[in-house]
Amino acid sequence: MSFIFIIIVLALVFDYINGFHDAANSIATIVSTKVLTPVQAVLWAAFFNFVAFSIFKDHAVANTIGKTVRSEFVTLPVIFSGLIAAIIWNLLTWWYGIPSSSSHTLIGGFAGAAICYALLSKGLTPIFKIVDSDKISKTLLFIFLAPLIGMIISMFFTFVTISRNTWLKSSILIVSSIAIWFVFVNFQETKINENIGKYFKADKYQVEIDNLTYDLSQKPDSATKIKLEETKHKLEKAKFSVASCTSYTGQYESLGAEVVSTDIINNVNIKDIEVSKVKDKINAYFKVDQLKILCKNDPSKTEEYTIAKSSADSLILISKKYHEIGFEAMISAMIVKVPMGASEIASFTKKIRVDVKSDLKKEIEKADNKILRYGLISMIMLFVFAFIYNEKLNEPKVSRTANMFKRLQLVSSAAFSIGHGGNDAQKVMGIIAAAFVANGTILDIKAMPDWVPLACYSAISLGTLSGGWKIVKTMGTKITKVTPLEGVCAETAGATTLFLTEQMGIPVSTTHTITGAIIGVGATKRLSAVRWGVTYQLLWAWVLTIPISSLLAAFVYYIVHFFV
Repeated sequence: MSFIFIIIVLALVFDYINGFHDAANSIATIVSTKVLTPVQAVLWAAFFNFVAFSIFKDHAVANTIGKTVRSEFVTLPVIFSGLIAAIIWNLLTWWYGIPSSSSHTLIGGFAGAAICYALLSKGLTPIFKIVDSDKISKTLLFIFLAPLIGMIISMFFTFVTISRNTWLKSSILIVSSIAIWFVFVNFQETKINENIGKYFKADKYQVEIDNLTYDLSQKPDSATKIKLEETKHKLEKAKFSVASCTSYTGQYESLGAEVVSTDIINNVNIKDIEVSKVKDKINAYFKVDQLKILCKNDPSKTEEYTIAKSSADSLILISKKYHEIGFEAMISAMIVKVPMGASEIASFTKKIRVDVKSDLKKEIEKADNKILRYGLISMIMLFVFAFIYNEKLNEPKVSRTANMFKRLQLVSSAAFSIGHGGNDAQKVMGIIAAAFVANGTILDIKAMPDWVPLACYSAISLGTLSGGWKIVKTMGTKITKVTPLEGVCAETAGATTLFLTEQMGIPVSTTHTITGAIIGVGATKRLSAVRWGVTYQLLWAWVLTIPISSLLAAFVYYIVHFFV
């Protein structure tokens, strides 16, 4: 059984455990308010966990997780050790009923194993060269911000919902819907520009500059200095191209991806990126990067790598004349340099052809968040219509109002389950994709096979079906007693927070988010309604999760490296 297969199985096992570990997040309030029985609740949550598969296509969270550790420090044993540590910590916290973060466990394990690998193989290495400090700092920041945002939004929804003036609260909710629309449109524009920046390789050039700058500070070298200046020049050109695209990408909402990508092709200088993409495709055809990775652990691949790199380099020199001689003439020159058979020529031609317009269109469309916008706004408008119908078109009654909130809680819990599935399944997708990159199967996380998202969403849904009743008790009753009204507000706030953070590509904890939302609805009654002793215990669990899982993963890697 190959190591990569073992890692994929472990990753899906972790995803399954994540499902039943975090099932409580999705169902705690709806079970504690007795809107659904536990069995009905897990079926409901599992279904909407899987529905998220058809909603989230950009996989921004997966990209963040997969690139938390710098590629040169990502090996299969590192990923294996991180997963083992994450599974152990998740099972321990589940057994003791502690609602810790599965996402932070995974990030901590991945980073801890990579740091141990760096220390054992390369000695003392600056942290920023091992992990992406920007991604780590954002993740750490949102340990505190995610529950705070969830709490503030849930308090807002609760105060609005308990207002006795139907028209006032309906108006506030309508204004909130308009605000959500503009916030998500802004996220969409930001993400489009980020995707365009990645397409022009601005992020890769920046990482390369950081590494070269550090290398130069440790050991001055003329070749490194020249390469640094060249990379800075490339970054400036990439930034200029991205800036030139922004005036067109801002029109996506009204004009669509087809028109925007056409405008960019017609008005922005894309010659450099076309040549660069041809170079990437030539390297990919000869599997240069994959073989380079494989050489780390298998010296027998060195000769094959040398031959592949020599062939690729000779064709890359020809590719620099792409815009002078045209694509067909370039192919003819390449075939002369590296002779190929008829079928191989057809395959080679197809694989190195660059379609910038199609690629740009895909990058733009991946950022589209209309379905999230319309979903959130439709949910809030449903609440508005329910309030008006119950309070103005019918004579208000306690029993009717209670039944209304029980029905609305089905909607809010479904939204939260979609957010949970979309956020947490992506984390395992990122790990599996990183394993494929480390194995040389793919070159970039964005190229993960189509079956990976399907498998991850399926695993987390099956895990949710298995329940997680120990944590349900903590989440649903120990923090504060929750009514159907408060359950609706907490789940709506939790879903909104998860959708917002997913748009930012930040891997937040669903546990932290719903805990903050539940605290928020409790605090609106009175501060003493929240059992702050339980909350402090949860906070300690959150703070300790990343360092403990990091140390555990480092220990596991230390043992593993003797056998691999």
